[in-house]
Formats: sequence, structure tokens, C-alpha cells
Amino acid sequence: MTAQRRTVRRTVLAVTVSVAALTLAACGNDGDGKASGGTASATATSSHNAADVSFSKDMIQHHRQAVEMAGLAAGHASSAQVKSLATKIEGAQAPEIKTMSGWLTSWGEQVPKDMSGMDSGMGHDMSSSTPGMMSDADMGKLEKASGADFDTMFLTMMVEHHQGAVDMAKAEKADGSYAPATRLAADVITAQSAEIKQMNTMLGKS
Repeated sequence: MTAQRRTVRRTVLAVTVSVAALTLAACGNDGDGKASGGTASATATSSHNAADVSFSKDMIQHHRQAVEMAGLAAGHASSAQVKSLATKIEGAQAPEIKTMSGWLTSWGEQVPKDMSGMDSGMGHDMSSSTPGMMSDADMGKLEKASGADFDTMFLTMMVEHHQGAVDMAKAEKADGSYAPATRLAADVITAQSAEIKQMNTMLGKS
């Protein structure tokens, strides 16, 4: 009886070890035999490409100009609707600038210098290279306008500005690989498309 018990115990122990080994193997590999787990997923999620970098750099500058334009409304606009919209634009885009700057820093990329608010003729006119950006001359006209003239000029310029941002965001969704950036691009398309419609209505165009 003693010998039989020892044999049974050895058999049970061997089976237990085999089951444990199989369980560990299943946890450490997927169906293709490749390692799976949080590290691999995190690496895949955090990957970025040149389109993500370009989108972040250009959209930071684009947002900065929108924030600058919106900041003029408090002292120049006559319409409460225009002032409210400007506040909304500034409140949405300022945090996004901070977010994209953080991405660039984490990727070892340089955050673009803030050229907003500088005098014209300083060489920071990006209107020729970035969709929807206002020229220095455009910004100068907006700064000098007031009342109903400002309201019309602001809305007209911001519609064009927003359309440029939507185009940039669509390109990022198509070409980017960094999930947070493509999600931000989708948010930009949704929010700014709605604001374009709102501004066109305020201009009497729809």
C-alpha cells in the first residue's frame, strides 16, 4: 500500500506541473505563438510617423492663430454671439495646443515657436504653406476693425480658417498612425465642421 501511495502521489504531481506549464504558455503567447501582453500593446499604440509630427506642428501654429483671432473679439466685436463663439474656440483650442506640444516633446521633436501676437513683417506669415491660415495683412485688418465690421470679418476669416483645419485633420486621419492624434483629428473635424455651419448661418449664408 505504501508503494502504491507513493506512485499515485508522483503521478498527481507530474500532472499538476504539466497543467501549470501549459497554462503559463497559453498566457504568454497568442494563437500564432507570438508573445502577447501589455508591453506589446503599449508599443503598438504609442507608435507615430512623419504625418503625426507634421500634423502636430502645423496644427499648433494653426490653433495659435485661431486663439489670437478669438482673443480680439472681446474688445472688438459687437455681437454677443460672436463673442460667445470666440470664447468657445479659445477654450477648445488652447488645451489642444498643450496636448500636441506634449506629443512632440515625448517624440524628441521641437515644438514650433509661438509667433502669434508679433508685429507684421517679422517673417512668421504661414498663410502660403498652411491651409486656412490668415496672412499678416489679414490679421492687421482684423485688429483694426470693430463693431459690425469686425463681426463680419471675423466670421468670414474663421470659416476659412476652420476649413483649413478640417482639411489638415482629414489628412491626419488618412495618413497618421498615432491613435491619440487621429482621435484628435476626428474631434477637430466634428467640432469645426459644426462651427463652420454655425458661422455661415450667422453670416446669412445658410
